[in-house]
Amino acid sequence: MKRIIAVVLTLVLLVASAACVGSETSADAAGAAGVVSVVYEEDDTDSGWNTSDTVSITLEGDSIALDGSGATVDGRTVTITSAGTYRISGTLNDGQIVVDTADEETVRLVLDGADIACSTSAPIYIAGAEKAVITLADGTANSVTDGSSYTFEDAESDEPNAAIFSKDDLTINGGGSLTVTANYNDGITSKDDLKITGGSITVTAVNDGIRGRDSVAVRDGAITVTAGGDGIQSNNDEDAEKGYIVIEGGSIGITAGADGIQAETSLTISGGDITVSSGGGSVNSSSTGNVQGNRGPGAAVVAGDTSASARGLKAGVAITITGGAVTIDSSDDAIHTNDSITIDGGTIAIASGDDGVHSDAALTINGGEIRITKCYEGIESAVITVNDGTIHVTASDDGINVAGGNDGSSMNGRPGQNNFASSGNNALHINGGYIVVDAAGDGIDVNGPIDMSGGVVLVNGPTNNGNGALDYDGAFKITGGYLAAAGSSGMAQAPGTSSTQYSVMTTYSSAQSAGTIVHIETEDGEEILTFAPTKAYQSVVFSSPDLRNGAGYVIYSGGSSTGTVIDGLYSGGTYTPGTQVAGVTLSSIVTYAGSSGAGQVGAGPAGQAGGAMPGGGMPR
Repeated sequence: MKRIIAVVLTLVLLVASAACVGSETSADAAGAAGVVSVVYEEDDTDSGWNTSDTVSITLEGDSIALDGSGATVDGRTVTITSAGTYRISGTLNDGQIVVDTADEETVRLVLDGADIACSTSAPIYIAGAEKAVITLADGTANSVTDGSSYTFEDAESDEPNAAIFSKDDLTINGGGSLTVTANYNDGITSKDDLKITGGSITVTAVNDGIRGRDSVAVRDGAITVTAGGDGIQSNNDEDAEKGYIVIEGGSIGITAGADGIQAETSLTISGGDITVSSGGGSVNSSSTGNVQGNRGPGAAVVAGDTSASARGLKAGVAITITGGAVTIDSSDDAIHTNDSITIDGGTIAIASGDDGVHSDAALTINGGEIRITKCYEGIESAVITVNDGTIHVTASDDGINVAGGNDGSSMNGRPGQNNFASSGNNALHINGGYIVVDAAGDGIDVNGPIDMSGGVVLVNGPTNNGNGALDYDGAFKITGGYLAAAGSSGMAQAPGTSSTQYSVMTTYSSAQSAGTIVHIETEDGEEILTFAPTKAYQSVVFSSPDLRNGAGYVIYSGGSSTGTVIDGLYSGGTYTPGTQVAGVTLSSIVTYAGSSGAGQVGAGPAGQAGGAMPGGGMPR
């Protein structure tokens, strides 16, 4: 037992240390498989400019004053035709800043106390440029506001369609602030790559907040988005190497009617502080159909519109999280991909109206801290591998779910229907980590085999007999690690006889109250397990390297302990015995104790009963 707690404390300390380490460079983040590397050029990160080479554009309400060359003024519109640096200040009541140059150099717009409004089009429209950089001058406040309808050149045109719109690469940097109010459609859009490396940016948009068709990369800055559609989006669906989002740092707060952050291909998070609320949050479960996605210019946010998903983080191919702090409150899945998810680090806090973390094909957890406080199913994929990390899941259905085909595991129906890979190779692999599950459905539900070689797994499973703390098809092979799974007895399963590590399943004649200790010690009084499940239970499965063939053990129910408790698991202190349930001598890989013959139903084809010592049987 002391070894269990030592492992627990070590894991907690390691995860806490890892959470304090930020991402150093994009090259470091790119070291992980499938992670996109973003190259930042000097003008992406350098917000300084040479005032002697700067053209001054002064906005004077209903007119514009120009001091320098490279641009022309026509009424309330200034058109920049040459590369260079342009300082923009003042207020433009109803006009436009247009960039249209064929030069193969960067156009830098320095917003230095600029308030720009346009009632019929994009206030800032980059129609053509090799690259545009918007620099927010240090200490200044700037704003961009459009109208609720746009006037286009002809009936075939639908661009620009954002308050800040660029047909080419766009970067936003600097130390000032920018407030974007998009009454027509999107807030900030680039049809190529969009990078944000600084500034305090607030976007309110009737549709998507920030969108880069080819990519969105955030390295620094404070970003706040309120959007009727997606918060941040990259939507290139024609090039498999584009349509990605990379977040390396900064502070991002998103309230979105649809998806919080949505990438057509991959989403990579290596740093930053990210908070997402999507679809009205977890209280507005996707089962109600109140996905508030807004999919059209000028449309109002309408409850009941199910044309869009409302997931927290979403990617078509892959999500990789290596660092940062992510907090999600979503009506639909909190983290979702159509293929794979890899979590190597960071801290993730989730409340979801549907699933916590879902990937159709594969989900791998190598580190980090994941805490799911509310969800339908917690961690879900066709193949799940846990190598390290700290995971806490509270689920209204299954805590960990490995499934194939369409997901419809709930007897009472589920909020959302997810797809899975149809390879038939469903499996759960637990090689390390620290996992705590509190599930109203199955604690761990695997439509396939389980293999466990390390880690700590604590399951507070269902109270109804239609589910079990462990539910698997095929074999459960345990060769290492610590497992304590408590739940109902009707469908209870234990690990199978293909295991090399010994297990004990204890079944009670009646349900034990929540918080009632199950205590296992050697015949000599050495503590092996002291565990207080958080819910009522009638079956407990325990497996540990401390269990030895031929050794005798005594099992108690109730009593008290003066030890330190972490997630119901006690260490140290003194145990005061309750009622002796059984005495067992281990002679088989799986040994059953307690109520005669109980708990063997659904034990799996490899789970044959062991023997009980005289004096075992019904609780006294």
